[in-house]
Amino acid sequence: MTATAAVKESWLDRLGLGRPALRAWAMYDWAVSSLQAVVLTAVFPIFFVRVAAAGLPESRGTQALATANTIAAIIIALLSPVLGAISDYAAAKKRMLAGSMLVGAAATAGMFFIRRGDLTLASTLFVIAIMGATASVVFYEALLPHVAKESELDRVSSAGYAMGYIGGGLLLAVNLAWIQRPDLFGLPSGEGLSEQAASLPARLAFVSVAVWWVVFSIPLFRRVAEPPRTLEPDEPGRGSVIGTSFVRLGETLRQLIGFREAFLMLLAFLIYNDGIQTIIKMATAYGTEIGIGQSSLIAAVLMVQFIGVPFAFLFGMLASRIGAKQSVFLGLLAYTIISIIGYFMRTAAHFFALAALVGMVQGGTQALSRSLFATLIPAHKSGEFFGFYSVFEKFSSIFGPLLFSVTIALTGSSRNAILSVIAFFAIGAVLLSFVNVERGRAAAREAEAGLRLAGH
Repeated sequence: MTATAAVKESWLDRLGLGRPALRAWAMYDWAVSSLQAVVLTAVFPIFFVRVAAAGLPESRGTQALATANTIAAIIIALLSPVLGAISDYAAAKKRMLAGSMLVGAAATAGMFFIRRGDLTLASTLFVIAIMGATASVVFYEALLPHVAKESELDRVSSAGYAMGYIGGGLLLAVNLAWIQRPDLFGLPSGEGLSEQAASLPARLAFVSVAVWWVVFSIPLFRRVAEPPRTLEPDEPGRGSVIGTSFVRLGETLRQLIGFREAFLMLLAFLIYNDGIQTIIKMATAYGTEIGIGQSSLIAAVLMVQFIGVPFAFLFGMLASRIGAKQSVFLGLLAYTIISIIGYFMRTAAHFFALAALVGMVQGGTQALSRSLFATLIPAHKSGEFFGFYSVFEKFSSIFGPLLFSVTIALTGSSRNAILSVIAFFAIGAVLLSFVNVERGRAAAREAEAGLRLAGH
């Protein structure tokens, strides 16, 4: 091996991308983050308020979007543990990832057909797209403890988020270019356009997300191995997949509560991630409501994507020095400051400042939450445990948007809900402070050793 190759390999290892399987796993974040950037955060919320909810007060459109987010979160929260249990018992994580990815991509492509006033169609497709993406991420995250060594988890998880920022940011940049300058791409432009022609660039952006999502998921299916099926001691080797999965699901729930540190970590995550998800999902709709222009909103979201790349890698490296838990605390402190800025936000400059801070901490905080949880659970039941992780993640996507929806209904304004988000970060941080990471890791490794001694 040449000296240059050795240096390159060393840097890839430090970034958490040292092996082909790790790079292929991280590429799925590149693929699915296109939906996060374009549909959940930037283009679709504005399109939803201005096109699908056209003719209604802008606050009513924001409320409808918050309601759709809530419905999707509840459905996926109910399904995730069952899907995770089935994927573990049937050794079908990759197949179930593919199925949910294709459903979500089809719904996203279907957004091309949304017209002015199609509030029901837009809400339905949005819910299906979120469900497909979220279900696929359950199986994607369940692969993490199998594809990475314990010493690599923080860096690999952070690398996945960084790759997601790059992939989502690149596609969003292209989308932003043809939305702002459709004439350069041969799309209808100028004055006097019909409503369908004027919305064509945004609708084509949704189709591009579907294609991007499917194409860049291919490396995972080619390079990442399906974890083998494992049985609990005294568990029969045959039986109905669904029936046995439900039995295992009940056992896993009892085990999760028994893994005190993992369960406490989930409770903390439930609270503080609610604040994070509220900022992610409602930022552009809120910005639209207070009069910030579409180009400024999308450009700020694009800035988040690319600021997030180096900071996600830096958070992974920081965790190797001070620990994942302490690094998450720093992220929550930053989010408290972000909430205060959001309350006083009046101009596009304020929105850009807020976006810069979000870009610094968003990926790292979420990546290290994921890797920290992965070290506190037994790897052989990762699908089931990450199914419950998704439940807590989805329920943490309910209360913030629901707060926005209720506050808008009561006061007619979103601004009064902003400062309340700080409570999510404060309470979550207090709960996280009680998590004993070393004790939790020891309990998880002991469970894995018990399975090996039982001969499974």
